[in-house]
Amino acid sequence: MKWTLSQLQKSRNKDFLIDETIQVDEIKNDDPTIRDVSPIHVTGRADIGSTKVTFHLKIEGYLVLPCSRTLVDVNYPIIVETTETFLLNGSDFETEEEVHQVKGDVIDVMPVIREILLLEVPMQVFCDDNIREGAAPQSGKGWEVVHEEDQSKKIDPRLAELAKFFDDNNSSDS
Repeated sequence: MKWTLSQLQKSRNKDFLIDETIQVDEIKNDDPTIRDVSPIHVTGRADIGSTKVTFHLKIEGYLVLPCSRTLVDVNYPIIVETTETFLLNGSDFETEEEVHQVKGDVIDVMPVIREILLLEVPMQVFCDDNIREGAAPQSGKGWEVVHEEDQSKKIDPRLAELAKFFDDNNSSDS
């Protein structure tokens, strides 16, 4: 997803639509938790001016990440809408938004897309509750994985007698 400035300037007064499917497998080298990356579909448009080019992009695909609980592969969907501005004439443009400087006479959007994808990787991701083959074990000798929703229903056996205390007090009051 590279364009020369002359290519972009030829489309200055026309619609410059983007609809490409790209491979970004190299982000697996940047983040070792990413096991695989689907082809990423990038759509959008570019607004081309004399001092800047603004890309309005929608990035869609999925990352394959390990489940934090079971280590099985989880397809984590990515749908991001972003606006990226590239300045053509150095720093003569002030704005509150983050901008990118054009180096040379080529605008390359790929590094920006890779960065956006890396920022979308969550701290934790969980698979569905139905455990698949190859998952980490859910119990062993003297231990088991406990889910929060199961914990709220169980009464600690050490406190079971205490629960009966209030029942006994209520029956003696009548």
